[in-house]
Amino acid sequence: MTTAVSSLPTSAGAQNHAGTASTASSPRIWVAVVGSVLGAFMAVLNIQIVNASLADIQGAIGAGIDDGGWISTSYLIAEIVVIPLTGWLSQVFSLRYYLITNAVLFLAFSVACAFAANLGQMIVLRAVQGFTGGVLIPLAFTIVITLLPKAKQPIGLALFALSATFAPAIGPTIGGYLTENWGWQYIFYVNLVPGALMVGMLWFSLDRQPVRLSLLGKGDWPGIVTMALGLAALQTVLEEGNKDDWFGSPFIARLAIVAAVSLTLFVWIELTSSHPLLNLRLLLRRNFGFGVLANFLLGIALYGSVFIVPVYLARIQGYNAEQIGMVLAWTGLPQLVLIPLVPGLMQRFDIRLVIAVGFALFATSNFMNIHMSGAYASDQLFLPNIVRAIGQAVILAPLSAIATSGIESENAGSASALFNMTRNLGGAVGIALLQTFLTKREQYHSNVLVQSVSLFQEATRIRIARLTAYFLSHGISDQALAAQKAIAAIALKVRQQAYVMAFNDTFFLLGVSLTIALAAVLLLKKPGPITASGAH
Repeated sequence: MTTAVSSLPTSAGAQNHAGTASTASSPRIWVAVVGSVLGAFMAVLNIQIVNASLADIQGAIGAGIDDGGWISTSYLIAEIVVIPLTGWLSQVFSLRYYLITNAVLFLAFSVACAFAANLGQMIVLRAVQGFTGGVLIPLAFTIVITLLPKAKQPIGLALFALSATFAPAIGPTIGGYLTENWGWQYIFYVNLVPGALMVGMLWFSLDRQPVRLSLLGKGDWPGIVTMALGLAALQTVLEEGNKDDWFGSPFIARLAIVAAVSLTLFVWIELTSSHPLLNLRLLLRRNFGFGVLANFLLGIALYGSVFIVPVYLARIQGYNAEQIGMVLAWTGLPQLVLIPLVPGLMQRFDIRLVIAVGFALFATSNFMNIHMSGAYASDQLFLPNIVRAIGQAVILAPLSAIATSGIESENAGSASALFNMTRNLGGAVGIALLQTFLTKREQYHSNVLVQSVSLFQEATRIRIARLTAYFLSHGISDQALAAQKAIAAIALKVRQQAYVMAFNDTFFLLGVSLTIALAAVLLLKKPGPITASGAH
């Protein structure tokens, strides 16, 4: 094989190309795989690396706490909207031009974000960065499942897993370190060196192909419009709902209606169109359907845990961004060692068993955190984080392989878009669910605990007296003020304990979601030999 990656294998020529890949893979193919996976890694990394530094960015550009959330939301909305479009647009503009152009634009707008002077500029720049970065994720996955020979696909999928599971875990570590030691602007500059390497690798490895602008006239425009409106509205509802009291906000209620109507129309259009944007009927295939369900639940737990652990450490332990990043490093760094071993596990064991063990370990790591106390900090989180890292490392590559087995070359773009979009959507659902669940459970536990801390109880009166005496002996001369501070201190302690109990409940919910994913894995059937196109 002497040619490199040319385009998504949707034509007869490309299918023959993929067929050749089933027996051999040139070095240029591997350069394309590594370059595209590096791009996907940076696209995913830029979700969490910014979240870790959000407070510093908000202060620098004069954004309020509530409005500052749009810095992350705008990126996520653009990313999740563009992912389903990438298969079609890469045919229109050719894989080479489309992928390299978006890679360059991703780097350019990443640097531009560092120079944003106000919230409006930052939101627009982050949205465009997300729109270009979202292209990098599914195309990397598609290149792996369509161009690599079947014997090498597990290696390619393991590389892709680094972008999907390692990047979210290590993002807060990198973001916290750069923000605390160099300044928040460097979380955007950090993309430049690996980005330049990525562009160089893609430029070298991707063959030139003609642009097919005629396909624009044949595009599934009703599907594109309804999908974009529906996903953008849904993502906004999920990101902003908890802050705005969900359906108590007219804005959120209207967006929810737009999302429901648009996505319902999108599904109807895709099922009735002769040339749909996405082949939704792939979801009816047993392995792909249950694989996508497990992947959606993986997204909930993957992004949910990366969200909930920093919130716990900041709110209960008072950790700064760098300290939080060091705790989370132990969910990321072990994956660098473990993920390269996954292809060997896929060859030696039933692929379903490998996935099941991964989900079981990931679930266990969350169940290990359901009995936390106020003293539960980095040392106590170390072992659950290691267990979580092991579980995450062995899930995605085999899950991707079994889900895409049997997918024909012409459906590779749809499969890649659906598989990657549902994981990101699961992350959005997970974070929104956990935010609301945490708030409601804190309120519940506060109400229960307050009933036990009554002024009519002797233990409470004794505690208030002791604290009052403490404050009187430490600089407060007024008896009434000292008593007031004593009551406030007890109230703060009660609320902190309520929050800890709410976090326990939240980790339990994450464990349950992963247990459901494990059940979905048990419904998968063992795949036959996987060809370079992902088909039997």
